[in-house]
Amino acid sequence: MDHGGYDDRAPISHAFNKQAQTVETPKQRKTTKFILSKYTIYETKERMYIVGSNKRETMFRILEIELGVPQDKLNVLEDNVFFTRNEIMNVLSGLEEASEEGLHKKLTGYGLLGFIRFTTCYYLVVVTKCSQIAVLAGHCIYHIDETQLVPISNNYRKPDKYSVEARLISTFQSLDLSKTFYFSNTYDITNTLQTNLIREKLKAKDRTDISVPSGIYDYNEMFMWNTNLLGPVLACIDTVYDWFQPIIHGFIDQVNVSVLGKSIYITLIARRSHHFAGARFLKRGVNNQGYVANEVETEQITADMVLTSFHRPGHGYYDSDRYTSFVQHRGSIPLYWTQEASNLTAKPPIQINSVDPYFSSAALHFDMLFQRYGTVQVLNLIKTREKKPREVKLLREFEQCIAYLNQFLPGHKRIDYTSWDMSRASKQYGQGVIEFLETYAAKSVSKSGIFQNGSDFSSTKIQEGVCRTNCIDCLDRTNAAQFVIGKRALGVQLKQLGIVDNSYLEYDSDIVNILTELFHDLGDTIALQYGGSHLVNTMETYRKINQWSSHSRDMIESIKRFYSNSFVDAQRQDAINLFLGHYVWQEGYPTLWEMNTDIYLHNDYMIDGAKRSYTHWWNDYHIKDIKSLLKEEFIDKDNDLTLEDVFRNIRGYPGAFDNYWNEYYLPRSVTWMQDLFVYNMNSTRRYHTMKKDDKELSPFASRKQTGINRRLRSIIEDNEKKKESDREITSPGTKSRANDELSISNYNLKLMCHYSTNLRRKLKYTYENKVAAFSRDFMEKHTGDPVILEEKVSDRIMDEVSNENNGGSIFEELTKNYYSNLSVDTNYYKSVLQVDKYLPLENPNLQAGISDPALNYTDMKIYDSYANGSNKQFLFF
Repeated sequence: MDHGGYDDRAPISHAFNKQAQTVETPKQRKTTKFILSKYTIYETKERMYIVGSNKRETMFRILEIELGVPQDKLNVLEDNVFFTRNEIMNVLSGLEEASEEGLHKKLTGYGLLGFIRFTTCYYLVVVTKCSQIAVLAGHCIYHIDETQLVPISNNYRKPDKYSVEARLISTFQSLDLSKTFYFSNTYDITNTLQTNLIREKLKAKDRTDISVPSGIYDYNEMFMWNTNLLGPVLACIDTVYDWFQPIIHGFIDQVNVSVLGKSIYITLIARRSHHFAGARFLKRGVNNQGYVANEVETEQITADMVLTSFHRPGHGYYDSDRYTSFVQHRGSIPLYWTQEASNLTAKPPIQINSVDPYFSSAALHFDMLFQRYGTVQVLNLIKTREKKPREVKLLREFEQCIAYLNQFLPGHKRIDYTSWDMSRASKQYGQGVIEFLETYAAKSVSKSGIFQNGSDFSSTKIQEGVCRTNCIDCLDRTNAAQFVIGKRALGVQLKQLGIVDNSYLEYDSDIVNILTELFHDLGDTIALQYGGSHLVNTMETYRKINQWSSHSRDMIESIKRFYSNSFVDAQRQDAINLFLGHYVWQEGYPTLWEMNTDIYLHNDYMIDGAKRSYTHWWNDYHIKDIKSLLKEEFIDKDNDLTLEDVFRNIRGYPGAFDNYWNEYYLPRSVTWMQDLFVYNMNSTRRYHTMKKDDKELSPFASRKQTGINRRLRSIIEDNEKKKESDREITSPGTKSRANDELSISNYNLKLMCHYSTNLRRKLKYTYENKVAAFSRDFMEKHTGDPVILEEKVSDRIMDEVSNENNGGSIFEELTKNYYSNLSVDTNYYKSVLQVDKYLPLENPNLQAGISDPALNYTDMKIYDSYANGSNKQFLFF
């Protein structure tokens, strides 16, 4: 095996930019035979040895790190040999005897995050403590509780207190990795459940050429916060992901809803993008690579876990239909705008720094949304009216941006934009905020759908699109809106799982209360990461519950946020820039804390290659939705996934292809059943002591019978009935109810009139000598005039076509003679009837600026000779 070295001291284009060099990295492979989950680090004078073991501690591997190489080099080796317990003990004994100073144990960890170098040697980042936070199909997800930096050096000395090295280490550690960083040994938490399960189905079909999402084949780098830490080791070995765990930053929590003894698990996963990441006033809007500030993907997974795994009994392979998910997105308005926090005002003025008439960065942003999700809905919650324009500045510019981008997109892919002043609505009397959001949520979830796993591609339901919600900070208003949309999605998920028969969930019921807690914790976490305080306005604020206590809490959180933004955010931003590799120390250049701005670190000003089109601004592969792709590749070709495909293409099937069993059912890990994570999970069981009329309430029944539930239920049901009625009218072949006959007749009459008008208009401007639409024989037979088809003639033909008795024969004869007497390629003329109008470029009327507004000439070059007004022959190219 070839082993390379990695040097981050190589010359770079700019001292403060990311590394410009390209490092050849071997293609990574991942072992599924057993998963490493425990790491013991030993050290000799010459080398450091990391012994990795599985959870049962029955199999072991060794990773070697050279300590004698120059400090600016990293050399990592692995022979990819598996050892049993006795074999590894013999190996360690041999290493101890071979070394003059012996073999010393340094520490034991439960995860490896990567390497980082400041000014001298490299450091290995090790997870020394972690705790289970969620479980998905037997795959455990862990929260990082404690980390440690291990120097890669055989003569390491603690740096001087006032040295650059010491200060960079202090800055690095000020980004607390023990708060809201997560990893999993066996489940890819950087991708959505929909992506992970569809990839497994594609693997079973041996179609690794298809990437889901388009262009993303493995871990989603956008949400991997240790990408920079893994850079040095990726150049050394090809089994990096066997040893090092991708981590995400954001929020993960899981709750248990008890329904007649059955456990329904709701898991909320929020993934924060590491691109253009930072603190509130220091990161606003978008950078020139299309990444926005405070960009978070929120996934809501609902499963009843009747079976632990993703597989059905027997010979199932990722085919359980008990798993559903729904994804939302939040992010700053994708324009170049900032706010200055230096003037110590709670609401600094908003400044639009740069106006791009082509909205290139916003185009990049929406193109990436198309890539990951499909169609895009935008819910803009900023103010629409202000005495002194502030948020309104962004409103106008954002609406221009959406209008510009939409005009070029295909109709079915246009951005569905909705603007609503949530702040104004919250100040009005009543529950206007909740009513609007419930109505919008029903429409949004109905349009995008949810993901539900199936046994094959045809039975799998796909979420086709995402709702992108934003306010100014994407915190308070956005979190409330996402909760209401998530509540609606949860109802649909439960209905698809067969738990409930109505997708509307009542407020103040146990299940909605526990979902409220989930989203409240999510909002608090995102707000602390971005704004430095908890949520200022919560769901209690917008529902107008406990207004006195909520107002006092909101005031305290506003003060905390103001203090953090004014005095703490700069230090947090430095830590983020250092951790993510935006800043790399280089001798002779200013240090991180000496820089006045980090704008050059988050924008790429050396973009090579051709510029993107200002009109065709999207990637064609990105706007092709997953459902259409799967339909074309498998369902339409009658080539859906079968058990034979799984046996043929999955190595080791039906044996050890999924390590959920060893991960979840771990021996010698607990003594009592009550020590299991699922027993200690936050659950609706704690509400069971609250009884009404000596009866335990269903988790779906409201504990406060307020009018809001009745109003909202009626709104949702009316909308559903209207949609059902529309589907019955517009869908061909649908059986109609008797009381809808009048509506259907009206609709069909309007439809026929519309077709008739269009046909008359087309025939009116169709001439035999100008456009070869009809043959000469046909014209002589039906008009008696072989030269030109006048308006009165078109009316005569229209009348004949409209006649039931001879309409069929007219059309039959028209199509029969349509291509006769043509001396040019007939395939070209087949497209003539598909084009509405034809434009002679030298038409004197058009040259004089006179045009008929009814005409819509497009897409043909027609050369007309008007010599003395007599020659009316045309040439087509």
